[in-house]
Amino acid sequence: MEQVKPVTIQAEVMWANLQEPNKLSGKYQINLANLSQSAQDALEERGINVRNKADQGDFITCKSSKPIRAYNTDGEELTGVLIANGSKAKAVIGHYDWTSPSGAKGRSPSLMKLVVTDLIQYTPEVSLDDAL
Repeated sequence: MEQVKPVTIQAEVMWANLQEPNKLSGKYQINLANLSQSAQDALEERGINVRNKADQGDFITCKSSKPIRAYNTDGEELTGVLIANGSKAKAVIGHYDWTSPSGAKGRSPSLMKLVVTDLIQYTPEVSLDDAL
């Protein structure tokens, strides 16, 4: 079987659950949104489904059973930083094939490296009730 090289894309970060699992999926995950036409084409050539939502444009969701590591442009790991929607990133995307217990098959994106090029730090709002 032919080895398909990963692709590097630029994207807007949405719903980054890098250090805590997403409450709905139970996995660490990130949406890479507002993809360019060339990024979409490169992903679709690899058999990766690109979805579209009004608030995210064309996007993919990368999930992992382990925490996702993110880096700044100097190559330093971003630790203890929450990445807000609207941050910009470069991502190296591979893929993996899967088969569900029911026999359904598919291909999902695999996030190999994430470099945040324009960080907007997320600061959770603390209500008065939480602070007391």
